[in-house]
Amino acid sequence: MTEQECLWTIGHSNHSIERFLELLNSNEIDVVVDVRSQPYSSYQGHFNQEPLRQSLKDAGFRYLFLGKELGGRPPEPELYDEDSHVLYGELAKTERFQSGLDRIVKGSATFRVAVMCSEEDPTDCHRRQLITRALLESHAPVEVTHIRGSGELVDESQLSQDTDGHKQQTFFEDEAPWRSAQSVSPNTPRRASLAS
Repeated sequence: MTEQECLWTIGHSNHSIERFLELLNSNEIDVVVDVRSQPYSSYQGHFNQEPLRQSLKDAGFRYLFLGKELGGRPPEPELYDEDSHVLYGELAKTERFQSGLDRIVKGSATFRVAVMCSEEDPTDCHRRQLITRALLESHAPVEVTHIRGSGELVDESQLSQDTDGHKQQTFFEDEAPWRSAQSVSPNTPRRASLAS
């Protein structure tokens, strides 16, 4: 990737489809890459895979589903610890995950790509905790920008700094296992995420 290339992330949260499309348009996104393991929403039916795909197509966007490759709830039991946390370090080593990363990196060389999951706040989502970290560790330099529900853009470098400008001690460090922050099950529906 060249220095000018960038990857965006976005959470659909509880937005209306109109607001979601507005956020994509205002950032000139071309392709939405859905990285939800389960591409549906219990509370916002317009974010179920087929209605979302059609809305994006009608608005001139491309849709790509990579939830099998890059989803945060893998089907293999060996990718979970005894407390049902996903072992991100192990998941990131899988061939399918690396294949998914390669696809979004290659795509971002031609298109403005937004990786989409459900949580509005990227700090609460595997699109940052897993995908962004894996990209930064294996495909540097990659510029990652998070689109917030308010329309604010937050660079990954900003999130990696605390208010004093020092690197956070708890993120991207090897002192604790690299795993999901929450205990999850591959078949349990996700909790709702509110827009800010």
